[in-house]
Amino acid sequence: MASESDVRAQLQRAGQEHLLRFWAELAPGPRAALLAELAPLEPDALREHCRRAAAAWARASGPPPGLAARLRPLPPERVGRARLCDPETRRRWEEEGFRQIALNKVAVLLLAGGQGTRLGVTYPKGMYDVGLPSQKTLYQLQAERIRRVEQLAGERHGTHCTVPWYIMTSEFTLGPTAKFFKEHDFFHLDPANVVLFEQRMLPAVTFEGRAILERKDKVAMAPDGNGGLYCALEDHRILEDMELRGVEFVHVYCVDNILVRLADPVFIGFCVLQGADCGAKVVEKAYPEEPVGVVCQLDGVPQVVEYSEINPEVAHLRGTDGGLIYNAGNICNHFFTRDFLQTITRDCEPLLQPHVAVKKVPYVDEGGNLVMPLKPNGIKMEKFVFDVFPFARNFVAFEVLREEEFSPLKNAEAASRDNPSTARRALLAQHYRWALQAGARFLDAHGAQLPALSCLPPEGDPPAICEISPLVSYSGEGLEMYLQGRELQSPFILDEEQARVLRLQEM
Repeated sequence: MASESDVRAQLQRAGQEHLLRFWAELAPGPRAALLAELAPLEPDALREHCRRAAAAWARASGPPPGLAARLRPLPPERVGRARLCDPETRRRWEEEGFRQIALNKVAVLLLAGGQGTRLGVTYPKGMYDVGLPSQKTLYQLQAERIRRVEQLAGERHGTHCTVPWYIMTSEFTLGPTAKFFKEHDFFHLDPANVVLFEQRMLPAVTFEGRAILERKDKVAMAPDGNGGLYCALEDHRILEDMELRGVEFVHVYCVDNILVRLADPVFIGFCVLQGADCGAKVVEKAYPEEPVGVVCQLDGVPQVVEYSEINPEVAHLRGTDGGLIYNAGNICNHFFTRDFLQTITRDCEPLLQPHVAVKKVPYVDEGGNLVMPLKPNGIKMEKFVFDVFPFARNFVAFEVLREEEFSPLKNAEAASRDNPSTARRALLAQHYRWALQAGARFLDAHGAQLPALSCLPPEGDPPAICEISPLVSYSGEGLEMYLQGRELQSPFILDEEQARVLRLQEM
């Protein structure tokens, strides 16, 4: 273990010796903990991190000058659209995706390093229950979608296949996530195929470029953003693990989207048949000012441009069809080849530019008193997973329907959008539509038939509550055998046991 004198010398070199200013007041245990935290901070890297944070804060915010002239929408030939393609093309994409899954060449990688602070909870978002009739958490829904897509691919190709699940956590989420999975028996996945790893942490920095002490014996640290993925892949030799398993294609997604389709065969197949090394699912922006990044071209290369950087007049531009020109909303749902990820980790990661996140960071003042700031006082430097798009040789985007594939859980119930209620309604509305399409009819508590509404209002639950287990249907397939011509009482849960009962009734 590094000594106090060694660590102090490192901090002096970095210009951050103030992090030991309470050393004389600490007991042996807290001293050891503080040294263990500080020792890995390489002096030159720490000095540069703090310098860059202060410099980035000092730069003017808002749209960069001349940005509008540098923007272009993605070329149409690089964009696939799930709802506009003909059935044969979609079938071809899906079949190719299932083929790659059956060959054990597809993995999924979950970005789960963030805390549920905005959601109002102290545990990882994946452990959250939005209030479904089944009380399933986000982690359980995702695990069951993996099991179902493995089953579908295996049945089509007569094989037993595996989709490994890599989960990037942080210092805050690793322990609770590992414990949660063990307590739930990994949701009946093979634990050997669920690989948890941890992203790096970086000090939060004041506007003047000084690392912040959260306590007398602890630096305020934060995950390095979902773009910390690329360092974490290298730190934990994840790409080597993928290579040993034969994985060639990786589906990367964010934990908070309740509608996410893990290892989506249609998306995987589209990207593979296009020869893409990098791809992004997008949804059509709901309105010009919607606060989502836009996937487009900047200076001729693919990139995500944040909504705050696009001038309003550019955001409102429309094409001859009346649609927004810059309408490809980023949903943190990506395709990468393993070869591309290896190139990024080996050659490109140092070139990624960190982004500034201004936060309220608790700290101890000069007297050692804990201060809970009322306004932002610190900078957290983050990299984003999409920062690698400009390095792609063959980038594609794939537009999907928002109501089928995107409903993020970001905020507490009091917020007007992206909260537990909107996430729950999105999933229940999807399952209601699936049930109607499969030929089901719903009854109220008195046995009267409820109206079948194919178009649902944006707010409020569907006329009938219907939840369909991912273990029964991944994306609405195969439900006719259970629901065709049936009258169902709301609320209705179609899980594995209920599906078995309905099948027996047909025999």
